[in-house]
Amino acid sequence: MREIIFDTETTGLDNRQDRVIEIGGIELNDHFPTGRTFHQYINPGDRKVHPDALAVHGITDDFLKDKPVFAEVVEELMAFFEGARWVAHNATFDMGFINAELARLDRPAVSPDLVTDTLSMARRKHPMGPNSLDALCRRYGIDNTHRTKHGALLDSELLAEVYIEMIGGRQAALGLTTQESRAQTEASDDLVVVPRERPAPLRPRLGESDVAAHAALIEKIGAKAIWSHYDV
Repeated sequence: MREIIFDTETTGLDNRQDRVIEIGGIELNDHFPTGRTFHQYINPGDRKVHPDALAVHGITDDFLKDKPVFAEVVEELMAFFEGARWVAHNATFDMGFINAELARLDRPAVSPDLVTDTLSMARRKHPMGPNSLDALCRRYGIDNTHRTKHGALLDSELLAEVYIEMIGGRQAALGLTTQESRAQTEASDDLVVVPRERPAPLRPRLGESDVAAHAALIEKIGAKAIWSHYDV
């Protein structure tokens, strides 16, 4: 099963007016990172980065001037996500912006059936919270000390680790059946194991004193001793 753990950064909070300015994604296959990533900064056109958003991610209007607009990256973006589930923390926010950008290009929205929200997962698993990405990193012992600002690719990498832990950790992923493990299992089913006979019996482990002590114990117990029915 392919999943893309992704995150977006935006000019603000209102997807009707604000725009996506960064998208980062990490590909998982059967809950293992494949090494494939997607990362793109995007020029928001005439929409300026709100000061509150700038304080969160640090992406300036000047930095975005020479970046491609969304229409120029949409094909590559959708090809990367093709056939995969979209996994995000507070996915309602991210998908609201992605679908708003797609709508501006008269492209169909991503179906909610293809989306997994890790924030909803975390709230069910840890109802007492807190369930921010930073809080979940602390809960699961994931090092996020290098995260001084929000960044789409960095946050995706951290979320991928959190997500794997929330669904059962590395051991759960290791237990998944892959084509390779199935092939190994099928191959082992064809093996015929022939037991070898010992060339000579093993030497007895009891010495004469042990045998004598055992006989004395049986005599002391009397006729009811169960060991009297067995040879030593």
